[in-house]
This record gives sequence, C-alpha cells and structure tokens, in this order.
Amino acid sequence: MSAQQRPKHGRPGSNQGRGPVPTRQGATIVQPARRIAFEVIRAVREDDAYANLLLPTKIQRARLNPADAGLATELTYGTLRMRGYYDRVIELAAGRPLDQIDGVVLDVLELAAHQLLSLRVASHAAVNEAVELARVVASRSSTGFVNGVLRTITRSTPDEWQQRVLDTVNGEDARLEVLYSHPAWIIRAFRRALLTDGTPSTAGVSAETAEVDLVSLLEADNEAARLGLVALPGVAVRDEIEVDGHPAPYSPFGFITDAGDPRGIPQVRRGTVRVQDEGSQLAALALVNAAPVEAGERWLDMCAGPGGKSALLGAAAELGDATLIANEPVAARAELVRSAVAALPSPPVVWQLDGTRIGDSNPGEFDRILVDAPCTGLGALRRRPEARWRKSPTDVSSLVVLQARLIDSAIAALKPGGILAYVTCSPHVAETRGQVADALKRHGDTITPLATQQVLQSFADTPLLLGSADPTQAQLWPHAHGTDAMFIALFRKR
Repeated sequence: MSAQQRPKHGRPGSNQGRGPVPTRQGATIVQPARRIAFEVIRAVREDDAYANLLLPTKIQRARLNPADAGLATELTYGTLRMRGYYDRVIELAAGRPLDQIDGVVLDVLELAAHQLLSLRVASHAAVNEAVELARVVASRSSTGFVNGVLRTITRSTPDEWQQRVLDTVNGEDARLEVLYSHPAWIIRAFRRALLTDGTPSTAGVSAETAEVDLVSLLEADNEAARLGLVALPGVAVRDEIEVDGHPAPYSPFGFITDAGDPRGIPQVRRGTVRVQDEGSQLAALALVNAAPVEAGERWLDMCAGPGGKSALLGAAAELGDATLIANEPVAARAELVRSAVAALPSPPVVWQLDGTRIGDSNPGEFDRILVDAPCTGLGALRRRPEARWRKSPTDVSSLVVLQARLIDSAIAALKPGGILAYVTCSPHVAETRGQVADALKRHGDTITPLATQQVLQSFADTPLLLGSADPTQAQLWPHAHGTDAMFIALFRKR
C-alpha cells in the first residue's frame, strides 16, 4: 500500500479526536515538540490539513522555545517527506500490510521511525515516547504493538533497513520511489521534464547524465527549504531587513535567511516584507520587466490567492503609476489576498470572479495579466511535503483543462499589445511546455512568445543558468537554482 492510500480513519477502538493530544497524570508526558508534530501529521491524514499552515499556528499557541519549535518542524516535515519509505520499513518490521494498522497508530509509528532512522535521537527516548503517545491517542492494546515494531526497528542499523527495503523492489523507478520517498508517477514526470527542459548540467546531454540530475532533484525535495523573503518595492528596503541572512542571488528584492518563525521579523509583522520563494518573485517580476511600465496601465492577477505575487505586483504597479486588480474566486483565499496587500499605500481591489469568465466580461481591458495557474504543485514539494502523497496522475488531466481555459480567458481580456505571463509551480510537461504548445495552436494568430529568458536575465542580480534551448520559456529547479520549480512563459497579444 502506498502512502497516499493509507487508511484515512482507524478501526474501532482508536481515539480519532482532532483536538490536542492530552497528557496523562502520573505517567510519562509526551514532549511538546513530538506532541505537536503528531497532531499535525494526524490532521494531514484525517482532515487533509496543510502542514505549512497548521504547524506555525500550533507552535505559536504552544509558545514553544526556538529549540522545541525547530524540533517540531523537523519532526513534522521530515516524517511527511519520508513517510513512503518509513511505511515500507514499518510493514517489514510489523509483518503486516499498512491496511491492517490503525491510521492513528501508523502516525505514531512513522513519527518514531523518522527519529530512529534519520535523526540522532536516543532509541529508548523515541520508543518510550511513542509508546506513551499511543497509550494516549489509541487503544491500550496498541502500546504493545507499537513497542514491538519499534524495538524491531532498533535492532538493525538504518543502512541495513535501507537494503532490506531495496531488496523488496524491482526496477529503477521502484528503487527511486522507496529510496527518495516520491511516488513513481512523479519520478517519471520529473525525468521527462528534465529531459525536455534540462538544467545547466544536463541540457542536450544523454539520458544517463540526466538521471544523475534526477537524483539531485529528488534529494533537494527532501531537504528543508531556506526561508525566502521579499522586500516589497517602495515600502521596504532589502538591506534593512532585521534578521540574519543575505540577499537572494537572483531577485533584486529577495532575501534568504535561516530564521525559524518569520513572524519574529518586524517588517514581516508590518506586512512590508513577505515570505515568498525566490522563484515566485522571479515569476511576478518577469511580467513587470517584460516591457517598460507606462502610467495608467491596468494589470490583473487572475489567480491571486493567497496573495504573495499580488503584493509584489501591486507594489511594482504603484511605482509605475499603474493599477493592479487581484482576482480570487474562493472567498477564504480572497481574504488572504486582501491581507497580503494591506501594507501597500493603495491596496489593489480584490475581485471574486471565475477567472475563466473574465475574458468574456472584461474583453480587451488589461495591459498585463498574470496567470499563476492552479497546478499540481510538484515544484514545491520541499515546502509542502504532504502534496506528493495527495496528488495523482488524474489530477493533471483536470488541471490542464482548467489551465487552458484560464489562458483563453486571459488572452481575451488583454488589450492589443498587452503582455501575458503564464506561470505554474510545477515542472510537469503537460502543465508547462505542453500547455504553451496547445495555447499557440489555439491562438497562434493572436499571441507571440516573448524572450522570457532574456527578460529574466535583464533584472536578475546573478546570471540565471537555464538549460532550455527555447528562449521563450524558463524552468527553474530546486537543485539547480535553490528555488521552487517555477515555469514561466511570456507572450504579447498582437
């Protein structure tokens, strides 16, 4: 059973409450960092929660000190990233398939497996706390099972377990799937994207060399991403950000830091500096720098939620006497957009319209449009580790249809001479090059591709080494650029 097929609810007898894990009087108290990590992991499984949104809230409410907050973060993200591999180990150690283990018990086992196999945590501490946690959140009978499985794991080294797991699979994709804890379909999608777009080290080379790059990408996905910040132009200065770090290598407004909780940064609390991956900054800035900004221009962020790119576009628009409208059809996400742009002197108006219909209701109205299209999010697995277990190949087909409709709508809403930026946080070829090729088939007499790579180089602080031979498209990579795997393509309406 794969990680995305794990039991969503436990069998009768397990405690499936969604509140905080209680502590027991007169017994070992579960350490706060482990307790919070478990609560987030359980919420991800039971409620499809987003770890990157839930974990900071729980850490703040628990008032964890920096050390415990760091441990909770490592336990949560590390477990979610590698749960596919840990599940294979647990199956072998338990001598039973995953579907015969209560979901909540499996959460406890995965959390402990991460400590035993990947962290320098004393075995007795990891096992004892896991048993105590199982006693609190599951049935009493589960404690003996948890203890037995974890004791079995401790009797072999991590390298020995890795070899045992690899001995159970056949084929290169299956080997990479268990070793790097990525579903096989994502591995195949990455391989195809690397062979299609390449990186500075693989462009135009053999499939064997590209395979080395694939491993580097999978490894990068399993490493914690550093915290990216953007100083909104006109309202903040990058050099004045009050936290240790350094300017981002490419974005002129970007900053990189190892700070744990960004809410401790004064400018972040004020909203003038925002948390944003450098790849997202480059995507928004590509639209801004595609042509000189003229006063009076009207811009549209068609798929604005949660608002990070809208804030950067809105700040740039104000500097050029242009106007931005941010559109987000989902009410809760529209509120996030309003919050994201609130620190700007003149916050943009936020619409709540169906983006696929804007071209019909507002034809030829905008000078620049960003289509940051809903996508599989395969380019941000470092930051959203649970996404690899939630997505499936069937998601791609439905998203490609939506992306095409958004592109059609954006072209209709552009003025003649207007500029469109099509962006996805996914390197999947169907969502990137394939989508662009289909758009040109439908609108080849209406839009012209622009020199996207040249635009990026025109404002990047450091030259961007891009592997693609097509200058009209750019694919960023975590392992090559340290960014999310953003895809960017610019067009002009004739």
